[in-house]
Amino acid sequence: MKKISYAVLSIAFASTITMCTTKSPKGVDRANLNDSVAPQEDFYAYACGGWMESNPLKPEYSRFGTFDQLGENTRQQVKDLVTGLDSKNAVKGSAAQQIGDLYAMGMDSVRLNEQGAAPVMNDLQTINSTNRQDIIDLMASMVGIDAFFGTGVDADMMNSDMNTMYWQQGGIGLGDRDYYLEDSENTSKIREAYKTYIKTITSLVGYDAEAQQRVVDNVMRIETALAQAAMSREELRDPAASYNPMSLDQIAKEYPNVDLRRYFAKQGIENIDTVIIGQPKSLAAVNELMGNETEEALRDYLTVGYLASAANYLSDDFINANFELRRVISGVQQLQPRWKRALAIPNGMLGEAVGQLYVEKYFPQSSKDKMLKLVENLKVALGQHIDALTWMSDSTKVQAQEKLATFTVKIGFPDKWRDYSTLTIDPEKSYWENVQAAIKHNVDFSLADYGKPVDKTRWYMPPQTVNAYYSPLSNEICFPAGILQAPFFDPEADDALNYGAIGVVIGHEMTHGFDDQGRQFDKEGNLKNWWAESDAQAFNQLADVLVAQFDSVVVHEETGTRANGRFTLGENIADQGGLRVAMTAYKNSQKDAHAEIIDGFTPEQRFYLAYANVWAGNIRDEEILSRTKTDPHSLGRWRVNATLRNIEEFFQAFDIKEGDAMYRPVEERVIIW
Repeated sequence: MKKISYAVLSIAFASTITMCTTKSPKGVDRANLNDSVAPQEDFYAYACGGWMESNPLKPEYSRFGTFDQLGENTRQQVKDLVTGLDSKNAVKGSAAQQIGDLYAMGMDSVRLNEQGAAPVMNDLQTINSTNRQDIIDLMASMVGIDAFFGTGVDADMMNSDMNTMYWQQGGIGLGDRDYYLEDSENTSKIREAYKTYIKTITSLVGYDAEAQQRVVDNVMRIETALAQAAMSREELRDPAASYNPMSLDQIAKEYPNVDLRRYFAKQGIENIDTVIIGQPKSLAAVNELMGNETEEALRDYLTVGYLASAANYLSDDFINANFELRRVISGVQQLQPRWKRALAIPNGMLGEAVGQLYVEKYFPQSSKDKMLKLVENLKVALGQHIDALTWMSDSTKVQAQEKLATFTVKIGFPDKWRDYSTLTIDPEKSYWENVQAAIKHNVDFSLADYGKPVDKTRWYMPPQTVNAYYSPLSNEICFPAGILQAPFFDPEADDALNYGAIGVVIGHEMTHGFDDQGRQFDKEGNLKNWWAESDAQAFNQLADVLVAQFDSVVVHEETGTRANGRFTLGENIADQGGLRVAMTAYKNSQKDAHAEIIDGFTPEQRFYLAYANVWAGNIRDEEILSRTKTDPHSLGRWRVNATLRNIEEFFQAFDIKEGDAMYRPVEERVIIW
């Protein structure tokens, strides 16, 4: 039972900025550079090589960059808040009691190891005594069962003021269909690790070797069938293809083995008539599997999905089994410390309760005010870029400007905090039972929105999140407090550095409103074609060039793996747009100011060096392969090198000429926004 959200289709990273200082501003941190590499040959290695050498990967990371560095700082801030709570003496049902007790249970390794598999045994008994007809009830009501599909409430893409119900493909334990369908050495290795994982977790609840193998066979057959029917990640980027309204009567007729009316009734939703089916081909596969697989096979499949959901909240044996699978997929070598894993649970499941504490201590109103000013500067610059487009007609430009003007900007924290007082966190119960209660509370919170007007004040990330987003359904950009701090923003740095880092990523979020997905939604957040046909054709032609550029990038030499330009198109468009818009905003802000040389670098050079440093990082080979398959963002190296090779101002800043590795001929470059 999952919450499906179409509201946040893509994300990036941003922070805040101060435009005035009372002393000489800091320039480029030369320790981040690698002067042995010429910027004309490999700008990423030149700009980030020093940082990469000084920040080698620790065993607990499969990737570590400046973004993760900020995440570590924020995590420590949250830890200080949580460990400072007096949960034992707090009022029952208060945020202090809920957060403190949930964290303490995650830290209690002695109790967790003593309990072993006991917290899941009653649910497993229920699963394995359920007949075919009642399986749909379990899927709707038992927290932890991750099977066949996901459902959730969100704004209607055709009527963004009202909430509706969505159905989406799911139910595959490895997450991505290609892990089941590709025959590469890497995917074969991952499938074998998954089979081992299934055997291990079922052995921990008492299955003998013969039963373990049976479960593996049943799960792999069912999940492979689901993978074969699933849309690819590239196909999922087309929102119109995932908008297929069907009445429950129609679903019952065409897919009789998937009783969604009974499913939603079990969740307490009796007045439902229509569901937006994301992927009809997947629904057809679910119908066939639920009707034709044996009851034993279906129960085995549900058992594994349930155990995989619970594993990280049980004894070390389960946690280590889960980690071993992750190690094979990502290359990470060591579990994070227990405190980090325990902290993530209240930080995520009680996100706004933790966030309220975080904001009170770490986010002053002055930071919010500065951020709003900077966002306005970027909006002006993006408007200038729209006006200057040569490929877009005047009529479409008018509507693009209207969409830009109606952007909602959310900074720091919500105006209205969520109430968690009806959630019971009971230290007498097991950790897993309390996690189940928190999950159910969040699911019920979402389901309560069904059929109601959309709450436009709702946030999709808690304030302490080190991230940001653009939501096409509400035409809004959001920058939580967690990301509005150093090292992404330095109040003592000069404007060029701050615009090159934070200014770019704010521009990135704005450009998402006009990328290959965002452009399909109008200023009200409705899926609607507001483009002249000739403009849409021109946009697609430009986008196809950008796709080809990234398709040509080899991200892993040993396997010959290339980037996926179609899958990453939206983020690549936003990266380029963010760079160009932020440079314009920077120049607007300087007016007649003298172009000061600081530490031997011009303002333009500092701008592009700051951008590169946003994506400085080290990454393992396994994680390169995993992210190339599953992450809509390009890898950091190519967010820098591939994107900058389209920008003339960058060539001028670093004297990049024909014959240099970073050079791209004018006729091969592409500029969209």
